[in-house]
Amino acid sequence: MLLQNRPGDAGSATHDRLYRTLRTRIMHGELTPGASMTLRGVGKQFGVSMTPVREAMRRLAAEGALTMSSSGRMTTPELSNERIEELAALRALLEPELASRALPRAHLALIDRLQTINAAIAEVVSRNDAVGYIRTNLEFHRTLYLRAQAPAMLAMAETVWLQLGPTMRALYGRLGRTEPPQHHRMIVAALKAGDEPGLRLAVRTDVTQGLRLLAA
Repeated sequence: MLLQNRPGDAGSATHDRLYRTLRTRIMHGELTPGASMTLRGVGKQFGVSMTPVREAMRRLAAEGALTMSSSGRMTTPELSNERIEELAALRALLEPELASRALPRAHLALIDRLQTINAAIAEVVSRNDAVGYIRTNLEFHRTLYLRAQAPAMLAMAETVWLQLGPTMRALYGRLGRTEPPQHHRMIVAALKAGDEPGLRLAVRTDVTQGLRLLAA
C-alpha cells in the first residue's frame, strides 16, 4: 500500500494519512501484541520517506499505541493484567456515560443502523474474522456514541480502544465467539425503551466482561 504525495500535498498530509492508516490497523487488531516494525520497513511498505514515518510513529507512541526502542524499532503493547484492568475500568466509566448522553437522540434511524451493524457482526463472526469483528464491534459503539455530541469524551474512549486493539485480537481468539455479543441486543432494547439505567448496565457489561476475563 503506497501513500505517495498527491499534487499540492504538504509533507504533513502524508504523515497524517500514514498516521491514520496505522492507527486504524492497530485499533482494529490487525497487529498482535508485541508485533514489531521499523521506521525503514514502514517507509518501504507505504512508499514514503522517513520523516512522515517518524512523525506518525511518534504520535502513535504518545497515544500509547506503540512503544519505541532506542534503535528505532516500534512494538505494539503487550499489556499486563493490571493495565488491562485499568483500561477496562476506563471503558466502564466513559462508555456508559456516552451512551446515556446519546439516549435523548436515539431515534429510529439510529436503532435501525445499530441493528444493521449487528447483522454485519454476525456475518464476520460466522467467518471467524477477528479483525472484521473488532472493526464492526467498534463501529457499533462509535455509531451510538456519536449521538452523545461529546467529542472530547469520545476521543478519550477511542484512545483506550487504540491501546487495546492488539489485546482485543488476542481476546477474540480466546473467547471463540460463535454469535454477536448478547449485550448489543440489550443495548438496542434499552434504547427502544428509553431505559437509561438498563442502557448503562448493558454498555458497562459489554465493554468490560471480555477484558476482565482476559485479565483474570
